[in-house]
Amino acid sequence: MRVPEGEPYDLAARDAAATPAGPADKAAGLAATARMGEHLTDLQERLYAASTKGDPRRVLLVLQGMDTSGKGGTIKHVVGLFNPSGCRIRAFKAPTPEERAHPFLWRIRKALPEAGEMGIFDRSHYEDVLIARVRELVPRAQVTRRYAQINRFEQSLADDGVTVVKCFLHLSYEEQRRRLAARLDTPEKHWKFNPADIEERAVWPAYQEAYELALERCSTAAAPWFVVPADRKWYRNWAISTLLREHLEALDPQYPKADFDVAECKARLLSEG
Repeated sequence: MRVPEGEPYDLAARDAAATPAGPADKAAGLAATARMGEHLTDLQERLYAASTKGDPRRVLLVLQGMDTSGKGGTIKHVVGLFNPSGCRIRAFKAPTPEERAHPFLWRIRKALPEAGEMGIFDRSHYEDVLIARVRELVPRAQVTRRYAQINRFEQSLADDGVTVVKCFLHLSYEEQRRRLAARLDTPEKHWKFNPADIEERAVWPAYQEAYELALERCSTAAAPWFVVPADRKWYRNWAISTLLREHLEALDPQYPKADFDVAECKARLLSEG
């Protein structure tokens, strides 16, 4: 699923319903994801514990994808495996007047995870080369400059101890139609529906091109992109859980050693009347 650095990327050639390296079926996928929960929680606790003794490392999960691709579902079913007290979740909407008055990375920097934390971005700084490109919200030359700005920014994060895991949730045009129709058929889900979603489908090819450019120009050694097939929700959750597990295992955070005399403290505690 990792996007090669600097190579053109063709989303149309990627099956959004594929299950590369995944469990055999949905039941096996759900079970495997659930089994990862305890291990992920342990890794997260070790990451936070290490930060109390000066370890600057933290993880940032970036979720991008078309509407209904499952960014919220991923947060619910994958991030839900972690201890919420150690997570910093931020959903990026249209920029506020204050945010528009600053450079586009300003609001992103304010939302970054601190040492020991898991940061989760529901949409991100990539909106400024996606919708900004498709809807021509800024001059094209400005959009073009942003790819290099993003790469420098993400390199600076890596240099500062941030492990950046960027996941594009690859949804098919047909599956999006089914999910939008399901929202319309279910009154309890009408709050999730926005008529503008239908208008966005009219420019689907432009969005696919914008994503392909972002994947090609911003998949780097410091912050690679992963294209996660998202037509099957169970597979999406398993794949992203697995990516997070692999990155946390690579960090291998350790509980810090006590900087006090454990035996002496235990003796004092047990001697209390």
